[in-house]
Amino acid sequence: MSKGLAQRLRLYSELLKLEHTIFALPFVLSSILLLMKELPSPKKILLIVLSAVFARTLGMALNRLLDLPYDAQNPRTKVWPHASGLVKKPELIAIIVLSGSLFVLTCALINRLALMLSPIVILLLIFYPLAKRLTYFPHFVLGLVYFLIPLGVDVALNERISTVALLLGLAMSTWVSGFDILYSLQDYEFDKKVGLKSIPVRFGIVGAIRFARILHFLTFLSLLLLAGTFEKTPYIYLVGLLFLSMFLIYEHRLIKPHDLSKLNKAFFTVNGWISVLFFFVVLLEKLLNQ
Repeated sequence: MSKGLAQRLRLYSELLKLEHTIFALPFVLSSILLLMKELPSPKKILLIVLSAVFARTLGMALNRLLDLPYDAQNPRTKVWPHASGLVKKPELIAIIVLSGSLFVLTCALINRLALMLSPIVILLLIFYPLAKRLTYFPHFVLGLVYFLIPLGVDVALNERISTVALLLGLAMSTWVSGFDILYSLQDYEFDKKVGLKSIPVRFGIVGAIRFARILHFLTFLSLLLLAGTFEKTPYIYLVGLLFLSMFLIYEHRLIKPHDLSKLNKAFFTVNGWISVLFFFVVLLEKLLNQ
């Protein structure tokens, strides 16, 4: 690989924040473990994972393109590759077309129902970056995207939508909406200045943190209710859920209305550990209760 190509790929990786895939993929894999009736074929698992990766890439690229006028002004984001001009609009459009096409293709290869539902995901991914122009609750649009992940896995594996998928979807939705609210705190002043909407802008920093805490309590409650769907008492799962709740509490202890300096640690480090921990708890529960 030439040095120029390697640098370009690193730039695209920075643009799309590929390392953030760690937030979604463990939940995708956990959904597979919890929803499968029997072990899926490697091909089916690969298609499900790829569809999630392509959907996330599409969403990030759409976000970068549609937010470009604001990202170029925002002191926090104006150094990002697309806002600084290192990645041009035609490149962003090419990434959108490619990732969108591959997402639809993988859905088609999974089954017909997955293909029929793929436009809904794409429309939500388009709407999310636009929602902050229209509503103070854009975080719930992103939450809805994540709500659809376990539903999509259920459709892919079983061509149905079960109670387990709905509870998982609710947990993922409230978890993501909550940390998206926290993430938006760092743009509070800028968003107010340019007229963008968010829960922090509408309810203030203190109110936004309370919103996030309520949502993350609902995350814990949804995962606790999920324990009732297990055939046997899931002792390992319940112990793991206790540890997960401690991570959520720790995340909120890092963020104070008068001190947002640890926001990135709460967002990137702690949330990454939460999703990975959940996957390993579900995996261990499955392995020991065969």
